[in-house]
Amino acid sequence: MMSQRRGIHLDQSELLCTKGCGFYGNTAWQGLCSKCWREENQREKQKQIQEDWALAERLQREEEEAYASRQQKPQSQSGITPFSKFEERKTKEKSSKVHTVTKFFTPSSKTPPKKDSPFDAQSSPSPSSSTSRHSSVDSDHATREFIDFLKPLKSGREIFKQCRAFTESMVYKRDMAADELSECVQDFYQNLSDRLQTQFKGSSDHVESVMDEVEKYMMTRLYKEVFCPETTDDENKDLAIQKRIRALHWVTIEMLCVPVDEEIPEVSDSVVKAITDVIEMDSKRVPKEKLGCITRCSKHIFNAIKISKKEAASADDFLPTLIYIVLKANPPRLQSNIQYITRFCNPSRLMTGEDGYYFTNLCCAVAFIEKLDGQSLNLSSEEFELYMSGQASPNWPQASGASSCSPGSAALSQVHKRLDLLTGLGERQERVMEKARQLESDLIDWTDEVEQKVQSVLESFPPETKDPPATTAGETTPAASSAIDADNVENELLPPPLQPQVFAG
Repeated sequence: MMSQRRGIHLDQSELLCTKGCGFYGNTAWQGLCSKCWREENQREKQKQIQEDWALAERLQREEEEAYASRQQKPQSQSGITPFSKFEERKTKEKSSKVHTVTKFFTPSSKTPPKKDSPFDAQSSPSPSSSTSRHSSVDSDHATREFIDFLKPLKSGREIFKQCRAFTESMVYKRDMAADELSECVQDFYQNLSDRLQTQFKGSSDHVESVMDEVEKYMMTRLYKEVFCPETTDDENKDLAIQKRIRALHWVTIEMLCVPVDEEIPEVSDSVVKAITDVIEMDSKRVPKEKLGCITRCSKHIFNAIKISKKEAASADDFLPTLIYIVLKANPPRLQSNIQYITRFCNPSRLMTGEDGYYFTNLCCAVAFIEKLDGQSLNLSSEEFELYMSGQASPNWPQASGASSCSPGSAALSQVHKRLDLLTGLGERQERVMEKARQLESDLIDWTDEVEQKVQSVLESFPPETKDPPATTAGETTPAASSAIDADNVENELLPPPLQPQVFAG
């Protein structure tokens, strides 16, 4: 006997970083927040660097010993050159990350541009191919907005120069792995944020506003290079989740225990707006704007639940409804958008606040859809497979035998009534169509019968024809004699009942 199914439940502690730092975690970071994830990566990289150094030293010692055993003369410089180069390469690799980021924050020793137009040198077009690649309308508009925002700032020119130089350098790194691209961007965010904290003396609001504009400018220009890069399998993941959601089209609102009554117009309107917002996420370029779509979608969901239940929604109400919205919307390039936000969004936005909370719930909803099985929907494995393959459709549960969840059996009863009404209307329509087809057949038979009778009458009574009067040679028959009543000019003056009438057909 199948146990009574409860609604989808997610402990809020599962949304937090597994390291216990208090920030929101992410499935893409193995449950860690962005800060702990970067620290973990840095530790692994430092460990790898140390292992590489140990390997290089061991190889060099072995080579020196082998070389000394072969020759009794002093070791030549050419013999250790390959290992010296190897060691030098490892040294550069160890410090390349620091140099890549810090060089954008080193004050330039060149003569600054004229004070009367501090952004002229930076905003003027460059003959490089990278600038021509970013000559789109969106990029130009983002650049103008960024310049206008930075003009009142004391260090605005220097910030713009650093951001512009970094974005141009990133264009040539498109062949790098996505994680490496993400690390470069996140390192730039962190260094610039630390510098702004010092400059604005800890004014977090001011720093956040500047970082938002920096993210908007950089990601608008780099969108084509870093969104769904060819070095990743994001596109395959998009196709997989899209196919998965299509296969789950049969999942109903009752199966997920979604406390939403779409019969209420306000609720239906909120559901439509939530679906529109989550679909609109793909049309945005900036991670912050994509997060804004997720946040608006979530707020519409909370509004729909509040109207349906006539009370504030809980976390256990929100997640099932979000899953239902994602299943109905099937957002385009869902995995690519999630990965793009994860890799290139300002990390502080994902770690705290409502944007981070709603984004973490969306990641949980997608993970739930990927792992959804019959037990999650209170179905047997056989039923689940039949529905997924399209060989069967789920039957509506009976109110007496099936477990009900909010909004309860009343909603199921209403559904049954509407189904019965639709069934009756279908039967009535079929009867009407049958009578219409019978009437059409009767009309065709009657038409054929009338034509046959008319033809029979015409054949029984052939029209009588009189021979025209003989005429002598040279005479012609007057035209007036060809019509019997042609000389009767008073015909036109007869009253209507006596006037000859012409009938068609």
